[in-house]
Amino acid sequence: MSRGQVLTAAQMRAAEQALFDAGVSVTELMETAAGGAAEWIRRVAAGRPVTVLCGPGNNGGDGYVIGRLLREAGNAVAVIAPLAPATEAAAEARRRWNGPVAGTREGAVGDVFVDCLFGSGLTRPLSAAHAALLRDLAAAHRFRVAVDLPSGVATDSGAVLNEGLPAFDLTLALGAWKFAHWSLPGRALMGQMRLVPIGIAPVQGAAQLVERPRIAAPAADSHKYHRGLLAILAGAMPGASLLAAAAAQRAGAGYVKLLAPAAYPRTPPDVVTDTAPPCDALADPRIAAMLVGPGLGRDEAARERLEAALHHARALVIDADALMLLRPGMLPTGAPILATPHDGELATLCASFGVAGEGRRDRALALARASGMVVLAKGPDSCVAAPDGRLALGPPAPSWLSVAGTGDVLAGIAASRIAAGTGPFTAACEALWLHGEAARRAGPAFTPSQLAERVPEALAAAL
Repeated sequence: MSRGQVLTAAQMRAAEQALFDAGVSVTELMETAAGGAAEWIRRVAAGRPVTVLCGPGNNGGDGYVIGRLLREAGNAVAVIAPLAPATEAAAEARRRWNGPVAGTREGAVGDVFVDCLFGSGLTRPLSAAHAALLRDLAAAHRFRVAVDLPSGVATDSGAVLNEGLPAFDLTLALGAWKFAHWSLPGRALMGQMRLVPIGIAPVQGAAQLVERPRIAAPAADSHKYHRGLLAILAGAMPGASLLAAAAAQRAGAGYVKLLAPAAYPRTPPDVVTDTAPPCDALADPRIAAMLVGPGLGRDEAARERLEAALHHARALVIDADALMLLRPGMLPTGAPILATPHDGELATLCASFGVAGEGRRDRALALARASGMVVLAKGPDSCVAAPDGRLALGPPAPSWLSVAGTGDVLAGIAASRIAAGTGPFTAACEALWLHGEAARRAGPAFTPSQLAERVPEALAAAL
């Protein structure tokens, strides 16, 4: 089992079918899934009355099993089902429940509400009656649990299909994470999330959740060049490149050098600054990776500096202004490249490379395939896409990151990890995690420089 894989609805159905083909019955799988969910609900209910809303499909069947198991554990349980079971397994689960089933919420009393109306696979809005019933029951209970997904949230996109859907305190993902668990706006309705294992095997080509990396400390005989020399090609605006340098110095690279125009302002004493022409400075064979874009500008001088970086690149991170200047014919062949666009930059890149997609995830994958770059598409639900189709989803990070300059910090971390010898896809995943962890440790309302100062603490948590 891969606890970090993220499956589409179709992949989940295929994974379940593999279990059925191996001899597991639908009823047995339902008992396993609902049993795991019931144990979570039993703990949070702590003896309080529970109301379970069951739909007609197998998610509703899970609800009948949950109700039966909670009743056996001593909880008072009320089951509400506006529709009769429509699958054999759900009908069998209702028979095993062997208790009263109400068609409406009249008389339902409880402290904990469990939503098993519709789970994964939903693609259309709930009916007005079902949406009203869901809202009313949620409002009448103090604690709310969604089984697999909150009803009314699209599995593969996280779209909220009805207005006014309730928020939940806990969502129990059955078998595997779905894209909706990590995608806004649906993710915002889910509260705490827990995975209930049911024996799903690793799925080839599945997306993965970015999890805490395992980063090794420098070897005993390391020196600054062994750990990696990162060159940051600065431009017209010094602040952004200095923020990137501050983050990079704290994320593992052994040596960070700022390649700056001759008239650059005074830099901190621990930042080595080289004002030689870019072609000369970038020719240093010891440079392990380059970062270009933060504070670069978009004029002709900036374009020339970008072209110099692309010409000399051994490994490259392209961010900010450089993404707006980049065109397909400029990319070198063979050099590993990571692009780190926000949504506006991603749209520009997709237009430049002639690709399209429905959302951030699809656009990032299309751009990665077309360009050969790894793409870290950053936002409130960031993702990392590789040219070979690999996809990683970033976990939720503090919303305090929504301030100017934090993207420069992210680019600096990613470039530092590449300079230290990590490939661009893994480096992007490491950077996402370190960036979010630094933000958690920084607390609310931090500045970008304060965020960079917390990177060592995040790095220590990954050692």
